[in-house]
Amino acid sequence: MIIPALRMTALMAALSLAGCAFAPPAKPPASPSPAHYTAEPTPADSAKVDGVAQHFSLGERAVPEWWREYGNDTLNAWVEEGLRNNPSLTSTKHTLEAAHQLLRAQIGANMLPSLDAQAQSSRQRALGFPSFGPPTNLYDVYAGQLALSYNFDVFGATRHGIEQTAAQVDQQSYEFDAAKRSLAANIVIAAINAASLEEQVRTTEQLSKLAHQQADLTVHAHGLGAASQDDVLSLQQQAASVDTSLPPLRAQAQKARHALAVLLGRTPDQAPANLTLSDLHLPENVPVSVPSDLLHQRPDILAAEAAVHAASAKVGVATANLFPQISLSATLGTEGFKPSSLFTSAGSVWSAGLSLTQPIFHGGELIAKRKAAIASYNASIADYQQTVLNAFQNVADTLTALDQDALTLQAAHVQAESARQSFGNADARYRLGAVSYPSMVLSEQHWQNARLTEIQARAARLADTAALFQAMGTPQGTALAEKSRR
Repeated sequence: MIIPALRMTALMAALSLAGCAFAPPAKPPASPSPAHYTAEPTPADSAKVDGVAQHFSLGERAVPEWWREYGNDTLNAWVEEGLRNNPSLTSTKHTLEAAHQLLRAQIGANMLPSLDAQAQSSRQRALGFPSFGPPTNLYDVYAGQLALSYNFDVFGATRHGIEQTAAQVDQQSYEFDAAKRSLAANIVIAAINAASLEEQVRTTEQLSKLAHQQADLTVHAHGLGAASQDDVLSLQQQAASVDTSLPPLRAQAQKARHALAVLLGRTPDQAPANLTLSDLHLPENVPVSVPSDLLHQRPDILAAEAAVHAASAKVGVATANLFPQISLSATLGTEGFKPSSLFTSAGSVWSAGLSLTQPIFHGGELIAKRKAAIASYNASIADYQQTVLNAFQNVADTLTALDQDALTLQAAHVQAESARQSFGNADARYRLGAVSYPSMVLSEQHWQNARLTEIQARAARLADTAALFQAMGTPQGTALAEKSRR
């Protein structure tokens, strides 16, 4: 029993001699700053499609309301509606406000003296003296007083506790910012997916129509002896295969509309009409912050940094709890056996006291809590480092996807344009009687299939652009960042 007490005393003496370094550094260690995000340097410009090549502006600030870069008022209105009405975001906002209020309550309860007014009225029965008087006495007691108490934060337990709560509020503020940006990105991507799927459904419906026309023509040719039964069965199978792909594609399109409605805070039956991909302007200039700036823009990184600060303050609290706790208490009031005797000089009472509590032996509890706080602090640093690496990977993957999206769309566009021209030529020759109707139908099938690939590639490029904007985070100095520091 004596050994733990000696160990605790030695620990307190060592900490005092070390300048009372109760808490480790509140900021995480320096993070890596790579020269570029991807394994291979990203080109400054993507491949040109439809006369447009996206420019990746390295070193530019992130765009706060990046969705406006798509140049569509309806999309802007949807994002604003979602930010205003989405229940999940509203819940996060109220949770953040509750955290702010609890921080204010903690400051008021621990940093300032507390003063309470107390009043009491009681009727009491007490034993009398055995040699004279009645055996028992009945009397009333009236009291009123002011009670003052204050804890002196000599070793910083209160200060570190408030610092921990404030850092946790900062963490929630950054998480709220991340939720806002994620919601905006999800709305934009959902709108793009819904538009893409609707166009894919229409194109697939046309492919189904053409497949059935070709199968019917082959059945007719088989009746005339110009086609085999195997030809008929093969084309009927192709038509059925296209028909099989339609129901799940329609279901995906409906689910995309439902998802968009819920993101906006609506019920699925109030889903808005879809945009078309041509309604959305591809942002031509995409800012790409340098890695060192990304550390101060990504809400998830800032939240992880705030978590390190909170964990550091928690170590300070656990260390300060090893030292004496000093508190002051005082009361001033009046007491009497009759209400009329209150507030007279004869009934005035007061008390004042100063208390000091030094932990001696708690079965190793306080030291274990401090060791646990240090372990949590080390874990928060590792979590911060992992968050930074994940952020770099997120940006690298998105940049790579955008670069490849442009190449994919370029090839798909060339294929679709060639197929369209080929169909135009086949249709013109059919009208002149130079080619058969089945040949013209087959040419249109090739074109529609090429269009399907182009629609998917165009949607992927639009969606990955939104993902890159979102990955860049919020520029420094935004209103939310300022609010989280107040």
